[in-house]
Amino acid sequence: MFKKLIILFSFLFCISVTANAQLKAIKTGFLSPPDKYKPGVYWYFMDGNMSAETITKDLESMKKAGIGNLIFLEVNVGVPSGPVEFLSPQWSELFVHAEKEARRLGIEITLGIGPGWTGSGGPWVKGKQSMQHLVASEVVVTAGDKKKIVLPVPPPKKPFFGEGGLTPEFKKEWLEYYEDVAVLAFPLTEQAKPIADFEEKALFYRAPYSSGVVRSYLAPPSIANDDKAIAKNKILDLTTKMQPDGTLSWAPPAGKWKVMRFVSRNNGAITRPAPVPGLGFESDKFDTTALNAHLNAYVGNLLKKIGKIEKATPGGLKRLHMDSWEMGAQNWTGTFRKEFMKRRGYDPLKYYPVYEGNIVGSLAESERFLWDLRQTSQELVLENHARHVKAYAKKHNMSLSIEPYDMNPTADLELGGVADVPMAEFWSKGFGFNSTYSVIEATSVAHVIGSSLVPAEAFTAQDNEGWKQHPASMKNQGDWAFAAGINRFVYHTFQNQFLPDSLKPGATMGPYGVHWDRSQTWWPMVSAYHSYVTRCQYVLQQGRTVADVLYLTPEGSPHVFVPPSSAIVGDTIGDRRGYNFDGCSPGQLMKATVKNNRIEFPGGGSYRLLVLPIYEAMTPELLAKIGSLVKQGATIVGNPPLRSPSLVGYPDCDNRVTQLGKLIWGAAKVPANTVQYKYGLGTVIWGEGFSAKPDHLYPAYDLTAGILKDKGIAEDFTANGDLRYTHRTGDGWDIYFVSNKTNKPVNTVAQFRSVKGAPEFWDAITGKVKSVSEFTADKGISSVSIQLDAYESVFVVFAKENTAKPSGTNASVSAQTLQTLSGPWDVSFDTKWGGPAHTVFETLTDWSKNADEGIKYYSGTAVYQKKFDLSAAVQGPLYLDLGDVKNMARVTLNGKDLGIVWTAPWHVDIASAVREKNNELKIEVINLWPNRLIGDEKKPYDGIVNDKWPDWLLNGKSRTSGRYTFTSTNQYNANSPLLLSGLTGPVKLIQYINNK
Repeated sequence: MFKKLIILFSFLFCISVTANAQLKAIKTGFLSPPDKYKPGVYWYFMDGNMSAETITKDLESMKKAGIGNLIFLEVNVGVPSGPVEFLSPQWSELFVHAEKEARRLGIEITLGIGPGWTGSGGPWVKGKQSMQHLVASEVVVTAGDKKKIVLPVPPPKKPFFGEGGLTPEFKKEWLEYYEDVAVLAFPLTEQAKPIADFEEKALFYRAPYSSGVVRSYLAPPSIANDDKAIAKNKILDLTTKMQPDGTLSWAPPAGKWKVMRFVSRNNGAITRPAPVPGLGFESDKFDTTALNAHLNAYVGNLLKKIGKIEKATPGGLKRLHMDSWEMGAQNWTGTFRKEFMKRRGYDPLKYYPVYEGNIVGSLAESERFLWDLRQTSQELVLENHARHVKAYAKKHNMSLSIEPYDMNPTADLELGGVADVPMAEFWSKGFGFNSTYSVIEATSVAHVIGSSLVPAEAFTAQDNEGWKQHPASMKNQGDWAFAAGINRFVYHTFQNQFLPDSLKPGATMGPYGVHWDRSQTWWPMVSAYHSYVTRCQYVLQQGRTVADVLYLTPEGSPHVFVPPSSAIVGDTIGDRRGYNFDGCSPGQLMKATVKNNRIEFPGGGSYRLLVLPIYEAMTPELLAKIGSLVKQGATIVGNPPLRSPSLVGYPDCDNRVTQLGKLIWGAAKVPANTVQYKYGLGTVIWGEGFSAKPDHLYPAYDLTAGILKDKGIAEDFTANGDLRYTHRTGDGWDIYFVSNKTNKPVNTVAQFRSVKGAPEFWDAITGKVKSVSEFTADKGISSVSIQLDAYESVFVVFAKENTAKPSGTNASVSAQTLQTLSGPWDVSFDTKWGGPAHTVFETLTDWSKNADEGIKYYSGTAVYQKKFDLSAAVQGPLYLDLGDVKNMARVTLNGKDLGIVWTAPWHVDIASAVREKNNELKIEVINLWPNRLIGDEKKPYDGIVNDKWPDWLLNGKSRTSGRYTFTSTNQYNANSPLLLSGLTGPVKLIQYINNK
């Protein structure tokens, strides 16, 4: 017994030592994170406007500013074409140059798998290897009619984005290409009404969910029968009786007959918005032969020139990328019938009329066929497109990232689950679409599959964003994204600045993007913000995310996972409530097991509850898997399905679903009250309340939360409603990211579901770590006093090695003003941008209100200088508080650089540099571009006209308009409102006092 105890204590000691070492390593990394944790950018090139010089300048500016990775894409958005033709030898040499320079600088490159941003296509893709639809024409014939039967070639469906993107050459090919598939005939009788929304259900069209015009999911297949449906046994296959010219050699039997000619047509999807030489059809997403041809033409062509990619070498090409799916849907390929039979077990031929909305057999049967059609299409996209690209990337020592949302004809979570790196997108709040649901999707996928990296195309913008955004304005939304699970920002967009450096703001991607490039006014100071982001991203990639609830999505496609709105507080950037959650696809659930009554995945995701969708249909295979999880000890919330959605095994499949439901739930009829039924080692919780008033397919949050509370599981985090959070955990430690989501200071007590030791505060802005004694710990909950300034954030770290003794939770800190630096300031502006070389501000005022137009319309850096003496001796830390700053500032005191201030609290510690007398203070302040752009609108226009650069630029002449700025897009006029600018203070010396 004694020997066993020694072994046990040794084991526990080893665990403790390992946990302490792990946290120590995390703390070291927090202070100075490795480069791979830096944020990234979308690096856009505009249709041949590029040079080796500007490529190097861009990359070196990224390195200096703290950018560690990028996505390389060439597009054509609102800029005249340049001299370097896409994929020409010169273009390829420049790409090789960019890759080598990125390798030199340690910047990782991710390459989109096609020109433009939408997918995988180009001018090399011909009709036979393009995305296809099965379309039909029809004629009515009568027995005894001697007229020759000629079946017309059916036209293609209109492209989702219209015909405008098709060049005359591609429009001609789109209209001419077709291949015959089948000819079917059936008696013409009084037909049932066509299937509702058949063009969506048959995957002719799939609108973007971000647009708000498409549902997140399709209703389960109907159970209705129809006696006016086409009888399947009366459908005749006349395929071999049609001549190539459409003449049908067939005499119909008695009565009238409808004859349908089915052909495959291109779906009209074209690379967008690709450079002109890269325009072409999108390749077939169901066919590996077509995909290989495309990859060889584009990626393979570049890989030959780059040479072997070394995994261990930092920087350079490291990943391929599938961006947001914007090429519509397809429902056909040359081998589709064969693939369908292999996967579904029956021949789809006589159901082809259903593609056009006809009802075959019955409405229920036809909709089940359409479900099977979509399921087969999804499987082909996953296997022959996404997984094939992933295998191709792996073969070349690369990984694959996917943005699995919008217009996607599969279920988003299923497509995202293929990626090595699932990726999201979010737009700047107020400047475009709301695609924040993609954040929930990508983070869910990552947590389930165990990907530690969850990037997001970040702060995408349009709608007159016009250089208004800056680090401080983005702080709150950025912290929301961190709390939602994102741990790498890839800013949209860093436009390659191919224009001369004197022309700023320079080139843009039309009106899109948040202008995250070296022509920004504040770019020389952005490294301070990037340091904050890098520290946050480093910590948020450690351990695993804690989430209690797992929402299962229905089977089938297309599908967007949208959690219950009641599980989130707020609108566009809503925050998780006290029990965090993820979504899970059926394909992912098939890999789950149960350990200690928790549903666990091979990647490390672990959940206390599985919540079923309020959806009547489920395949027997998925239901059997759910039953096995319950039997192993899982807790399942929701009512049993009623039938299968598929024709596979029909009607026996429905009986299997019913029987399994009775076995797992213990009864068939849903009880009026909530019932907890034991099945094996687990529990099924069900009742009418779990189907009443579905909240985006799921029970309301309070029902689920009530179950966890009844189990004695407290919420993971609670506060007064002003704070948001996320929680990462590892051996012996818990780390919470907490941020103030208000523009006012918050002083509160927050409850954390961790007692692994005393808390520490880690400040990602300064990199400082502070022990905390203002807390209590009881019954698994630590209550901690937290005081945060406007939009401020902090990591709260619990670890066994932290041994501070709790002293309660009523402490607070207040700022005490020791001295206000009033009186005149010497201020210098840059004359190159229209400001005075030197002036005096008697008081700190807003530049835009100044009578001097050189100051009123100034954009850029101004230097404020003042001398001062300390009014009294000071002990301990002393801070210079800048008051109101628009929009960033660097403080230098007595020649010592004290750092950059970009967010609240707007202060710097000056104790190391201050002296009693003759202090020399310098504050460099940077505002935004809009004021100078607005001022220039009062001068003659000398920019792009009729998609052509101005003559003075092309010929290297001097400008005569008097304008200071130049940009490739105009987002202001002379009457646009000016923005508050400069240092308006008050500037004070302060100390912080502990209030007990």
